[in-house]
Amino acid sequence: MIPSWLVIGFVTLAVPFAFIRLISSRDFRWFKHLRRPDWLTFEWAIPIIWTTVFICGAWSAYNVWEANPGKSSTWFLMGFYLLVETAISLYTLVMSKTRSLKVGTVIGGTGFFLGAILAVMVLPISTTAFWLLVPYLLWSPVGTFVTWQMMQLNPMDA
Repeated sequence: MIPSWLVIGFVTLAVPFAFIRLISSRDFRWFKHLRRPDWLTFEWAIPIIWTTVFICGAWSAYNVWEANPGKSSTWFLMGFYLLVETAISLYTLVMSKTRSLKVGTVIGGTGFFLGAILAVMVLPISTTAFWLLVPYLLWSPVGTFVTWQMMQLNPMDA
């Protein structure tokens, strides 16, 4: 039998990598040429932040799985983790394909609310799993706000 941490880790890596492969170099160029807020001095750290968020999310899912392995309610929560990760991973893809920062803002906000719902659902099962979702709940509004600010600076790409 494959260990749960391995399956969760594989899915956590596979989802964003599958979506990122669908982004063309033209899409990346569009995003890179957008104006950013002057206060965004930490853009270099964003990949590190997202890596931390994904690791914490996977670890949270692992804690939930191990608390009640194989139960239908646990499978439902694993599906909800996948939904949150999909929303997170769709942000760059859909925003770049539609060339719309407004779409990115909506996806970012939706991801935050889905993550908040997930956190509330896992709290009674595992406080550790809940706390491991907090980095996402703290970062997601920041990322969404940055996108909203970029919308103001790039009205043609809103």
